[in-house]
Amino acid sequence: MTAATGAREVPAEGAEFHFADVFAFVSEYLAPTIRRRLNGTSATWCPRWWEHPEAGARLAALWLAWEQLRLDPMLGMSTWWLHHADPHLRVLTDPDTGPFGACSPRGGHTAHPFDPLPVDPYEPGGTRA
Repeated sequence: MTAATGAREVPAEGAEFHFADVFAFVSEYLAPTIRRRLNGTSATWCPRWWEHPEAGARLAALWLAWEQLRLDPMLGMSTWWLHHADPHLRVLTDPDTGPFGACSPRGGHTAHPFDPLPVDPYEPGGTRA
């Protein structure tokens, strides 16, 4: 995970973070709260989630959104679940297309199972699609 995924931004003027970082958020809140059948067929997870760049970025985004939305006593948590947690968790735990597709909660982490997206170098002044 890069420094950018663990960036500490103040959630609201004067507000303090509830969790020290994304690691604490996942370990102390998300993992104990989320209960799913992780069978590798309908959903999967990697116990070393931080080894997956996409997962680190998504979970850091979830953490920062949670820190901001927890301050809204009316709709904050509902908004977080519906518009942040549910979509990210669907992608993260998808055994076919998610970043943990080659890992399993019991079998553990598989290092670098997928290649990054291919990118051609951009040439200034060149044609764009």
